[in-house]
Amino acid sequence: MLLKWLRPSDNLMPTIKKLLIANRGEIALRIMRTAREMGIQTVAIYSEADRTALHVRYADESVCVGPAPSSESYLRADGIIDVCKRLHVDAIHPGYGFLSENANFARAVRDAGLIFVGPSPESIEIMGSKLAAKAAVANYNIPMVPGTPSAIDGSAQGRAEAKRISATIGYPILIKASAGGGGKGMRVVEKEADFDEQMDRAVSEALSAFGDGSVFIEKYVTSPRHVEIQILGDQQGNIIHLFERECSIQRRHQKVVEEAPSSILTPEIRDAMGRAAVDVARACGYYGAGTVEFIVNDNLDFYFLEMNTRLQVEHPVTEQITGVDLVQQMIYIAEGKSLAIRQEDLTIKGHAMEVRVYAEDPANNFLPDVGTLDTYVRPQGNGVRVDDGFEQGMSIPIYYDPMIAKLITYGDTREEAIQKMIRAIDEYQISGIQTTLAFCRFVMEHDAFRSGHFDTGFVSKYFTPDSLTPPPNTTEDQLAVVLAAWLLNNKPKSAAQSPTNEMTVTTRPSKWKANRLR
Repeated sequence: MLLKWLRPSDNLMPTIKKLLIANRGEIALRIMRTAREMGIQTVAIYSEADRTALHVRYADESVCVGPAPSSESYLRADGIIDVCKRLHVDAIHPGYGFLSENANFARAVRDAGLIFVGPSPESIEIMGSKLAAKAAVANYNIPMVPGTPSAIDGSAQGRAEAKRISATIGYPILIKASAGGGGKGMRVVEKEADFDEQMDRAVSEALSAFGDGSVFIEKYVTSPRHVEIQILGDQQGNIIHLFERECSIQRRHQKVVEEAPSSILTPEIRDAMGRAAVDVARACGYYGAGTVEFIVNDNLDFYFLEMNTRLQVEHPVTEQITGVDLVQQMIYIAEGKSLAIRQEDLTIKGHAMEVRVYAEDPANNFLPDVGTLDTYVRPQGNGVRVDDGFEQGMSIPIYYDPMIAKLITYGDTREEAIQKMIRAIDEYQISGIQTTLAFCRFVMEHDAFRSGHFDTGFVSKYFTPDSLTPPPNTTEDQLAVVLAAWLLNNKPKSAAQSPTNEMTVTTRPSKWKANRLR
């Protein structure tokens, strides 16, 4: 059970009574569940493709905000704020992705007299640019990877300066988009002869993905580990860290497996990284939940990479080892309440694993594989948590991220968490589409992962399609039982149909609250 943290005196402060979640799927459901526990009414927004989605059916009220493409629905800031005004919403939680790190949206929410459950737009702007972030933390003696002090625009003059700096710090180097992340606009350059070609590609990708072709150069850290620190800060200037997450198992520079704590950090390094993360947050006047990302080398030297100014996909593993509900804390902070958690109150208890279950085919370069969930049965049991937004019979939309669920396990030790994960993967029954479950099982059983001796190059070093061993198949009798149960009890209920140019609010009857989704 997650712990409740609140100062008694804070009960006198104004509270949020109605919260709109400007997101979809599993993260929308996850936020709504905490809001319901806090006695807060919830409003879901949805696109035409998500009319029968679980988050739509779970919320107290739901509103269609546009067609399937996110640019016409979930990214329409003006439409979302208009819904808030019409339904007398107090606050907006952006989740992650979509508008969560959009400073203009956060500012528009504030200007509309609403509460943004997240940091200030000013903090988002500073940390939204990797170079601005590095400049902001320069006075805090935080270790940073050697590289260019400013952005490069791809001009002849910029390239010449970048080549000079690259030669000084030594190859291999990394070209990174200044305005974004997720692996887009990122290129490793092994030698100077490859510089121009990789620069062209990085600038083109950055321009396409973020509308900004500026990039910068960093020394490429060989055998890097991706370790991040969760922080919480209130509006009174109190900031704490909730230890680290290891996120080194990645494909296409995007995370697939995460765990907390990291298997390699010593108590001394953990403390130093935590203090550095707090200083990064302090450098931009940060409040809310945020994550400071570091790269760690073989010698356990760590370097600041960037700060994610939002709730992370992998936040459940931190919740499992600390007992802190991060969404609850975000809401308290947004209301102006001061942190009731002190750094000395926090300890690491046990170990947690998370795998992202994507609708992707790992045997085919992890390409998306959308379709219908013909079979969908979640694993259960002690130490198993599933955060998802789907049920059997639903389709995976082609318009959004292909993540189906997050599967989380918890044990007293790392080995116990791994064994629970293997068991849970084997119990997770999904048919109709390809998923990354078999790949995640491969990771859990690999000697490099189990020993803790791995880095961000795990996939390229160890994984081939031939490595996959599918989880045990569901028998025909089991499928028959599952199908019968679904037909009787779990047929999706459609949200009210409505023209997209007119706001229609679907309100749940009072009995809905006694019939919560799993």
